[in-house]
Amino acid sequence: MNEYLLLFIGAVIVNNFVLTRFLGLCIFFGVSKNLNASIGMGMAVTSVITLSSMFAWMVYHFILVPLNVTFLTTIVFVLLIASFVQLLEMVIKKYAPALYKMWGIYLLLIATNCVVLGVPLINVESNFSFLKSLVNAVGSGVGFAVAIILMASLREKLRLADVPKSLEGLGIAFILAGCLSLSFFGFSGMIK
Repeated sequence: MNEYLLLFIGAVIVNNFVLTRFLGLCIFFGVSKNLNASIGMGMAVTSVITLSSMFAWMVYHFILVPLNVTFLTTIVFVLLIASFVQLLEMVIKKYAPALYKMWGIYLLLIATNCVVLGVPLINVESNFSFLKSLVNAVGSGVGFAVAIILMASLREKLRLADVPKSLEGLGIAFILAGCLSLSFFGFSGMIK
């Protein structure tokens, strides 16, 4: 049990995809302008990462490995993730149109987000069991959500601050991301 807890904490904080590996920055900077949108996007990315990692593990171990076609891993995983995002888009469009309108183009960007593809590939490369893959996927999704929610909170507070004109918008966002990244790098080496 301790091993799974360390894997989860490592995925959330130590190996955070956005703040320590610098993956998924397009959605990170695009959606983090609004706290509510960031919370929703964090939940969506977490669910897509988790579901795609589960099915990617099964497809890899029960289809690609027995057929000796593991060289198709990346292509198969991309197709799997694109399918999940399309399904998620249809469900959200039907049952939560306000959330669908708020996410806009960024919902489609989940399909090409390197975090969503990176987690199943890392799970396969690390030869994780199904349960470890699931824990790593959930932890990575939660780590993405933590990063984007922290960034959105800071950016909303900065709307009330006196920011120089030359730094308004993405300028100050990059500075904030750098500061957040430095704080997360403080945890490096604590858990592998």
